[in-house]
Amino acid sequence: MKNTRKKKRTKRIKKKSIKNARMVSKKNYSKLINKRKTRRRLTKKDKKNLDRALFVNYCKCIKKIKYDKNYEKGIEYPICMSSIYTKRGFKPPKNITKKCKQYI
Repeated sequence: MKNTRKKKRTKRIKKKSIKNARMVSKKNYSKLINKRKTRRRLTKKDKKNLDRALFVNYCKCIKKIKYDKNYEKGIEYPICMSSIYTKRGFKPPKNITKKCKQYI
């Protein structure tokens, strides 16, 4: 009799590159941030672009600080959260740190 055990396959999470992320221009980025700060109306496309840009900047910030020898381990999350979202008066999205871990 043959041993017919089925191997359990684990689902791999495909890692995405943060370097290849499409960003809005710096001029447009600052314009969108000023619009949101002053509570002016943003179109759906503008909201989507700004949220994406903030997310990419947050992930890049984490990556820079995480691999820098000058900072303690685990301190990158509150530093980047405050610099990208909190100090500007924006509410950060839920589970943003978990979403960032999908990116290399």
